[in-house]
Amino acid sequence: MTLQAVIARARQFVNETFLYTQSHVVLGDHDRLLDVGVMDSMGVLELIGFLESEFGIAVGAEDVNEENLGTLANIGRYVTSRSAHWEQR
Repeated sequence: MTLQAVIARARQFVNETFLYTQSHVVLGDHDRLLDVGVMDSMGVLELIGFLESEFGIAVGAEDVNEENLGTLANIGRYVTSRSAHWEQR
């Protein structure tokens, strides 16, 4: 799956799960999800469950950080790098 496709799917999930009552909010690829109040720590757990089920990756505890999951762009990079890792096995 391409980076842009992952970002688009993650954006759809975030919009449907966290912003469904705030259709006026436009989330940029580099907006920090926690800082702008899109989700909280429980939301991060929901996001992890989504990533694991949607993309077939395992998100390790060491991977739960802003660098990997802080923005839609970071999520896209993380998922595509993990997917590429599993496809090479």
